[in-house]
Amino acid sequence: MMLPLPPGEFRAYLFDCDGTVADSMPLHYRAWSQAVGEWGCDLSEDLFYAWAGRTVADVIADLNTAQGLAMPVAEVDRRRESLYRELLPQLTAVPEVLAHIEHAHGRIPFAIVSGGARDSVAGSLTALGLLDRFDLMVCAEDYTRAKPDPEAFLLAARRLGVAPEHCVVFEDADLGIEAATAAGMAWVRVPHPWQRGVTAAAPA
Repeated sequence: MMLPLPPGEFRAYLFDCDGTVADSMPLHYRAWSQAVGEWGCDLSEDLFYAWAGRTVADVIADLNTAQGLAMPVAEVDRRRESLYRELLPQLTAVPEVLAHIEHAHGRIPFAIVSGGARDSVAGSLTALGLLDRFDLMVCAEDYTRAKPDPEAFLLAARRLGVAPEHCVVFEDADLGIEAATAAGMAWVRVPHPWQRGVTAAAPA
């Protein structure tokens, strides 16, 4: 089943990665929960999804403030990423988005536009066997203003040589939808895991 596209003549598809192409959010939650739990921090699943699209530094800073902790950003981030990579063999694609990729690949250019680090995004796409489907990746290292700022989406459109009004964005997070709207792009909201009957298992 494919998600319905908004009306328009689209010459490029721009995809967020985590929670959009890769059904990775349940795995990321397990990794986050274990990584911060090692510092005595509690991260609820509801809060994790509410904060989708925020930078790692912002999430850790707010958890530190809320729970009176002093978790070091770089160390927790390395641990979180290591735990996530251990879970990659369990990763699957979001079926409703994969259907669009299979249908339109080779006819119009695709770009990944992610707030994640390039190595992490490439690792997820490689695990899914989808890395070669994308003409371009715009990741955290490529821009300075994170979503909901439109910088990343506008950069992707410019590099693809496609006007923003001819791009459609696939996104699961509110911050990503806000960024797409600010960029003057149409968008498709990708359902969250619980809306597709997928749950995040407790950390092993």
